[in-house]
Amino acid sequence: MKRGLLLGMSLTAVLVLAACGNKGNSNTAESSEKHYPVTIQNFKKAEGSTVWGQKEQVFKKAPERIMANTRPAAELLLHLGLGDKIVGVGADFGAPDKTIEAEYAKLNILSHGYVGKEVVLGTNPDLVYGRGGLFDNGDGYVGTVDSLNEMGVKTYVLESSVTGGTYDSIYKDIENLGRIFNVRAKAQSFIKELRDRQETISSKLKVIKEKKTFAYLHMTDPNEVFVDAEGDDTFFNDAFNMVKLENIFKGTPGEVSVEMLIAADPDVLIIPNWETYDGSSPDKIKKALYANPKLSSMKAIKNKQIYAVDYNYMFGYSYNTIDGIEILAKEMYPNLFN
Repeated sequence: MKRGLLLGMSLTAVLVLAACGNKGNSNTAESSEKHYPVTIQNFKKAEGSTVWGQKEQVFKKAPERIMANTRPAAELLLHLGLGDKIVGVGADFGAPDKTIEAEYAKLNILSHGYVGKEVVLGTNPDLVYGRGGLFDNGDGYVGTVDSLNEMGVKTYVLESSVTGGTYDSIYKDIENLGRIFNVRAKAQSFIKELRDRQETISSKLKVIKEKKTFAYLHMTDPNEVFVDAEGDDTFFNDAFNMVKLENIFKGTPGEVSVEMLIAADPDVLIIPNWETYDGSSPDKIKKALYANPKLSSMKAIKNKQIYAVDYNYMFGYSYNTIDGIEILAKEMYPNLFN
């Protein structure tokens, strides 16, 4: 009698659970159905142009095959749980995000360098996504937005990577990706994590009342000093503001000579760290700069204020710039981060 009652109760429980499970699936499908189509206001530019205009991208469903044109772009998708949708990654260089390194290692890496349109299309993507400067025609470019869209491939240009972009643009990009892939909870969680890290840096540097000036030297050869003004790169300049650094050549058009650098006399010099690209140590460049007699009158040389920052932290236009800023802040102000 008891055995029959237990069986009956078990059968009832199974039926109830099954009904609940079906109801949950129904709600998920309904939720997804109601979510799409999603319209995103994104960007495009003409071939060879540097002027960005707006272009809508309409998603009737979540893309299933994403080509990410840089490592940082792919790593951002991994933080949103979208690794299974990535079919190819270009520009596989720069400092890795250790927190998702194992997941990144499973991805289809197309090249250590930049990839062209033919390689991109070979992955049969339904979305090409990433750094804006790579959306053009020619060697090492993924194709223009218009040309990809005409072939039925959607595009998403990171807002952080177009003119006017700032680190706050990353939050808009993450929100947009949350909408495109219907992973809004994960997007908001990741945004909070990044904002908390940004606030920690700001809080610790609150005692620093005056900004220092800096100049960026884009150098690979220790004996060739090349000043890269980056005067109109809004993301680059905004990122260094987080560590109380002001680009002394902000807004400066054209090339900047070594003589102009000496005359401007910034407090700090920033150089690229190529260790994660070709193994080159920044110490050789620092040593050569400190020993360069032409630069000996500069404050940054006298005060030993040369800092190396990984290329992707400066020009990846993604969330991981915060990693580089944290490292730089600790190097510049170690006593504030003990």
